[in-house]
Amino acid sequence: MPDPGLRSLAGIFLRIGNLTFGGGDPTMAALQRELVERRGWLSAESHGLIYALARVTPGTNVLAYCAGAGWKTGGWPGAVVAVLAASLPSSIVAYLLIAGYQSMEAIPWARAAMSGVAASVAGMMAAGAILLLRPQWREGRRVRSAIVAAAALVLSHQFEWQPVPILAIAAAAGYFWEEQ
Repeated sequence: MPDPGLRSLAGIFLRIGNLTFGGGDPTMAALQRELVERRGWLSAESHGLIYALARVTPGTNVLAYCAGAGWKTGGWPGAVVAVLAASLPSSIVAYLLIAGYQSMEAIPWARAAMSGVAASVAGMMAAGAILLLRPQWREGRRVRSAIVAAAALVLSHQFEWQPVPILAIAAAAGYFWEEQ
């Protein structure tokens, strides 16, 4: 495998780690395309091992992948550079956004604007939920879908259950309750 050098490694992780949207899987897919297919810095086998290990680590799987890929291509310095390049810029932006929000909390028009943003986010989340439920409604599973969705909402909001037990109960309900 060619030695990419820390500067090139930092550039790849900086660009992909901070400009890829959609969460961890799209980011790791973009890194796989760049590191394995385009540059040949990792073999497909190394990528597969790093990806699998990153998926079982607690916390942020993307940073675990960055650390593994950086270590494999550049040793410990590569791991540090990859993790910092992928996380530091977005961390700074998040800090600045939080600081800006906190400094504007006392301003009435800014507080009103944030209230509008929060309401629009709730609306977009509801629209996403409708998109997820729509295929079930079309296939005639309306009663089951409505009850499972309502139960998940109550368990999450009223009883503060964690997502994994709710998803397990929903999977069991879907498996055992076949609606005609």
